[in-house]
Amino acid sequence: MSKKIDAKLVYAQSSDIKARTYIEYRKDMKKKAIAELEIKEWLENKLKEELGRKDIVVEKYGGDKFLWFLRGGGITREPDFIAYINEKGKLFIEFQYADKEDLQFFDFKISKVAKKVKNKRIPYENKIFLYILKNSLKYAFISPEWIIEQGEIGVVPAWGSRQAYRIPKKRFEKILKKDESLKPFVEVIDAKITILDFQHHLISIWEEKLSKELQKVIDEEKLVKIIPKTLEGFFKVCFILDHLDKIPENVNLWLVYLLSYVNDKLTLKDIAMLVYSLDFLYAKLPPGEIEPNELREIEEKIKKLIKLINSFYNNEEGLYRSSIKESPLDETRFALFSINLIEDIIQDAIYYHNANLTPITKIYQNVKNPVKTAKIIKK
Repeated sequence: MSKKIDAKLVYAQSSDIKARTYIEYRKDMKKKAIAELEIKEWLENKLKEELGRKDIVVEKYGGDKFLWFLRGGGITREPDFIAYINEKGKLFIEFQYADKEDLQFFDFKISKVAKKVKNKRIPYENKIFLYILKNSLKYAFISPEWIIEQGEIGVVPAWGSRQAYRIPKKRFEKILKKDESLKPFVEVIDAKITILDFQHHLISIWEEKLSKELQKVIDEEKLVKIIPKTLEGFFKVCFILDHLDKIPENVNLWLVYLLSYVNDKLTLKDIAMLVYSLDFLYAKLPPGEIEPNELREIEEKIKKLIKLINSFYNNEEGLYRSSIKESPLDETRFALFSINLIEDIIQDAIYYHNANLTPITKIYQNVKNPVKTAKIIKK
């Protein structure tokens, strides 16, 4: 696994991305990544059906083919998928989906549709767009040529002042096809996005609880130097430092001390505090600055934490329980929050440090029954 991002890749780092915290940025990046990783299987089967051949393999493509987030923020501008046909042919696929059914225009980024050659826009070859209307289970495969022929360049209000090829609703609806086989994939996508939003609310809950402590921080120098002596102390200091955009003086040492708190007696609340702190400290270590023994410790403790979280899952309820002191919904939020960050750390550690961990091929793959859990937390 390559430890460096290909220098040829181009990333967009807009001001709104920079304004977000690292956790918020990753949450936003996950919404499309959830859909992409779930729809890949359906896409491969549908291409085989529509092209009438079995020798097609679809894979994720571009700078986010393994990681759905970038350490420096930003997004990849490369196609979402690549389809290998008969081992020799290649077809690049851009994926777009919509939750809304009342769109008046269907918009496509100009840079993804065509390249500019001597003031003329030339449609990309060997590329198609897959557009899915989730709620009505409709889809279309669209060529860049068709988009240029049927669309008009105009400003998209939702995109600020940016322009796109805009296809009127009546024209676009004619190419959409209904497909009931999309239903289970859409159901899982919706469930996982519900989980994503639900678990992320824990940050707001903590911010409210720790608001007074955040306001009365006076000695920032002391905070970055003294290693906390309890798990809760660790969490509070890491949370405050994160919000102050400060880094501990000896991150590696803090990380080792934090991992020493991993044991079988932790509750889900404990685990959520520990994993938040782990995520904060781990992200402050540049690629290549983790010693082999530290990496082995991270691997071992992550495996232990996943096993411990899974032991608290109640299959009949679809919820997590570890303590009578917290409500089942709160406990489930702690569990899902922890799984969310652990999966980020796993993928990052494999990509940058060749960690010996099982890769994440679908977001929330460590959640036993996402559809069941999502239905309960939506109530």
